Amino acid sequence: MNTSKNNQPQPSAAEMYAARRNDIARLLDVLQMELDKHAEGAKTDPTNWGRAGDLGHIRGDLINLVTFLSGMQTEDVERFLAE
Repeated sequence: MNTSKNNQPQPSAAEMYAARRNDIARLLDVLQMELDKHAEGAKTDPTNWGRAGDLGHIRGDLINLVTFLSGMQTEDVERFLAE
């Protein structure tokens, strides 16, 4: 660990990477739980287009994340999803 100007220990890049990867894994678990709850709500109101809109927004955000992390183009991700 490095120390900052005030002598507080700073995590190394590897430590920060591991912590953030762990956070992301936990957030993905929460996302799955929330998707399951959302699906239950959609079952009780199948004509509500708002829930489909919610998932459209989430889908777009996830496509942006995949393009950022993979370096793929949005069109390539869309093509992958269409397969």
